[in-house]
Amino acid sequence: MTITELIFRLALSFLALWAMARIMGRKEISQMTFHNFVSAIAIGTIAGSLAIDGMLSIQNGVIALVGWTVFTVLFGFMDIKSKGARKLLNGDPVVVIKDGKIMEDSLRRTRLDVDSLNVMLRKKGVFTLSDIAFAIFETDGTLSVMKKGSKQPLTKSDMNMFQPSRSSSVSTEVVSDGKINESNLSKLHLDKAWLGQKLRESGIQEISEVFYAEVQQDGTLYIDKYDDKFGQ
Repeated sequence: MTITELIFRLALSFLALWAMARIMGRKEISQMTFHNFVSAIAIGTIAGSLAIDGMLSIQNGVIALVGWTVFTVLFGFMDIKSKGARKLLNGDPVVVIKDGKIMEDSLRRTRLDVDSLNVMLRKKGVFTLSDIAFAIFETDGTLSVMKKGSKQPLTKSDMNMFQPSRSSSVSTEVVSDGKINESNLSKLHLDKAWLGQKLRESGIQEISEVFYAEVQQDGTLYIDKYDDKFGQ
């Protein structure tokens, strides 16, 4: 492959990829659903091969790009027109927290672990599970969170009524998937004896009964037990 041909292929690949992206629309970029993900990988691979693979003719490379774009647009049309197709292509949103309770079965179905869930919650400005009315894992991999009414952000009128006191501390995980996080307990200057006493006060005799627990901002212990059907 000569330098001239390489430059021509690079320019053609770039223009073709740009045109295909424009045809497929903004959704392909803004929402990474299952078929969007597959489409993006495939089209990127084809465009890369068109640019540098001398064994792939320019004609076949362009045909492959156009063909894959047609498939993507077709699937997008089905996604818009048919609820059944949309469910098949993208799946359904999944409730992972309800009324401050982690739905362990939902975590298993979405293969989402507690640490990843906590990261996503912190990015939403939520640091305490008990503040949450609902958290929904969307089909594009994002998390939507609705706080309980008493935990909703203050409005200007609320501020005129009173000046709330805010704590700079955050909730700290001390039990995850039935295992004690001794490091976090130590950072809080707490120990297993304290944790055991708090669990017994809540009617829990064994740590294996606890799916998740965290020390909240006010020093109380939030406990999320295993669901019976998903327990040990």
